Amino acid sequence: MNKIEHIGIAVRNLDESISLYEKLLNTTCYKTETVVSEHVDTAFFLSGPNKIELLASTEPDGVIAKFIEKKGEGIHHIAFDVEDIHAEMERLRSEGFTLLNERPKKGADNKLICFVHPKNTNGVLIELCQEIR
Repeated sequence: MNKIEHIGIAVRNLDESISLYEKLLNTTCYKTETVVSEHVDTAFFLSGPNKIELLASTEPDGVIAKFIEKKGEGIHHIAFDVEDIHAEMERLRSEGFTLLNERPKKGADNKLICFVHPKNTNGVLIELCQEIR
């Protein structure tokens, strides 16, 4: 894992949260995107070398909606940049981690993604991200 790629934050209202984070970070949202397969709208911010991703559910029974219902708004996941997502998935499987995806899937911000089950990572949902080349 090369670096933290971004921190994902679950929010109820994307427009209100974009405004809040623009004020908080003193920068503008540089990109919004809908990921239909994940039932989420996303918004991205850069703060120095750090990236924040806001996630809002597009469906009342979507993963983010369920997360917020159970835990409230807040940090949803930490994403790590990887060079070769297939090799990293295989390495983690061989180390005994449970992956939530059999194969990488297309995520937001031109990335292939895979999630590691939080039961193996002290309750933290980990996302692997590889830039689509």
